[in-house]
Amino acid sequence: MSTLVQLHFYLKTPKAYTGGPMPVYCRITAGGKRTEISLNRKCEPSKWSKKTCRATGNREPERMLNRCIDQLQVKIYDAQEFLSKNNETISTMSLRDKILGTTEKVRTILGVFEEHNSKVEALTGKEFAAGTLERYRTSFKHTADFIQWKYRVKDMDIRKIDHQFITEYDFYLRTVRSCANNTAVKYIKNFGKIIRICLANGWITVNPMLNYKPKVKKVDRVFLTAEELDALSNKEFRIERVAQVRDVFVFSCYTGLAYADVKKLKKEEIIKGVDGHEWIYTHRQKTDVASRIPLLPPAKKILQKYEDHPKSIAEGTVLPVLSNQKMNAYLKEIADTCGIEKELTYHIARHTFATTVTLLNDVPIETVSKMLGHSSIKMTQHYAKILDVKIGRDMAHLREKFS
Repeated sequence: MSTLVQLHFYLKTPKAYTGGPMPVYCRITAGGKRTEISLNRKCEPSKWSKKTCRATGNREPERMLNRCIDQLQVKIYDAQEFLSKNNETISTMSLRDKILGTTEKVRTILGVFEEHNSKVEALTGKEFAAGTLERYRTSFKHTADFIQWKYRVKDMDIRKIDHQFITEYDFYLRTVRSCANNTAVKYIKNFGKIIRICLANGWITVNPMLNYKPKVKKVDRVFLTAEELDALSNKEFRIERVAQVRDVFVFSCYTGLAYADVKKLKKEEIIKGVDGHEWIYTHRQKTDVASRIPLLPPAKKILQKYEDHPKSIAEGTVLPVLSNQKMNAYLKEIADTCGIEKELTYHIARHTFATTVTLLNDVPIETVSKMLGHSSIKMTQHYAKILDVKIGRDMAHLREKFS
């Protein structure tokens, strides 16, 4: 689809203008954006026609000015034709650069991506979590590998990105990288942020992702049943570090806190709530949304167990938390020991809180959403499942009414 280019020649009023000749300018409009070019000529307002956008009169100065205007007009349309034939972006800046003989800075996909990642890195710990930076770095690597695989080049002009590039990238992630549907969609969405940056800065004028409609498939969230949670909580472990990992995990099962939030939880965030009992008053690291959670007896018991732990005292936190990688490695071992046939990861604790600990015990989903630190109930519904056991219990009450 060709870009409509419009020209308008006019006299520009100088600052503090009191009278005399005024400079002649050309306004170029393309793709809904404007730029101005000075003709380095002047004209008396009385000898300028706003209707024809030309100088009036038959004197040589006016004829020379009109020839200059006509020549510039031809130059602009020639530049438009050249850009169109070479499949280059037609924009106010590309036309201006072509006419003036200046070279527009070529921005590349990986160049823009790398600059974005550098900014995310600088803001890690302030506006972004470390996991976000790692996700963008992985996405950058996949993009670089795809460009090499598909186009046999190390980088590409951002203006060469089109719908085919997006669909081929999606195909590459699903086949060569063997990514599952949701993982492939996530990487494309990460790349989409780079596209939005380019659009916002006017480096590209057409959104290549406009007709890309990925669908995220619903994933069944894994959680522990009440029996599995009890088995895990009551199991005796001889190795102190394994018992420590189990306790921290169980703490999250009864508070709904994610790994990053438990790791940073400090004693001053445990305060007396409106009901006179102890509450957790914290902000989620991922979203900075406030999270208010009343401490249940099992969670309180774990806090008391580790209040004098050297690691907790040294770091000023309430629990001695290992790295996420080590926690997950130990959790697999713990699951086997307890006879739990589920691939146990730390985030399952959050699902367990949302389902087994709260919803199954008739805590309203609005309350659960608030404790999880979600900004909407729709987010909570990804975690919270209506268990068969609860459906059976609810229907039993209804059955009693009918009988």
